[in-house]
Amino acid sequence: MSQIIIAFPRLEDAKKIKNVLNRNGYDDILACNSASQAIAAANESDGGIVLCGYRLADMQYSELYGYLPRDCQMLLIASPARLSECSITGIMCLPQPVRAHELSATLHTMMEAARARRGKERRGRRRSEREQKIIDDAKALLMERNHLSESEAHKYIQKLSMDGGNNLVETAEMILAFDQE
Repeated sequence: MSQIIIAFPRLEDAKKIKNVLNRNGYDDILACNSASQAIAAANESDGGIVLCGYRLADMQYSELYGYLPRDCQMLLIASPARLSECSITGIMCLPQPVRAHELSATLHTMMEAARARRGKERRGRRRSEREQKIIDDAKALLMERNHLSESEAHKYIQKLSMDGGNNLVETAEMILAFDQE
């Protein structure tokens, strides 16, 4: 799951939202009270969602959005009047007051969209020779050790990959690493 960064001017508000999200099954959450903290956290993460208010101590949501890495999304929570001023495409918005189930459902939708986008990006690129060799070595190991055909070994790696939420190369590396222990 991607990281969720909550940025509100009052740290207490960010922590309250964090507690609500924790109760709804979200666990990789950082609460902060400035845009600079949110930007630093977003730059260290591998994608994620910045959930913020309209104005933070050091900048407005629109400035913050401009500094976020490309793989980060923003969810703006503000009054309906402030949301009507938001004209930036790509920012999801929820009006205050926010209900826990609406917040959770919106975050879930955003995470699923990001997961689908990353999957599409991965499918669009070709494997390097090194990556293909790792997969081939793992298949050869499974074929030798478990008496599988190449097709069966490949399907086995695919299944482990899907079950574990990893790509084929990561799964093949795990198979090879496990064999060396």
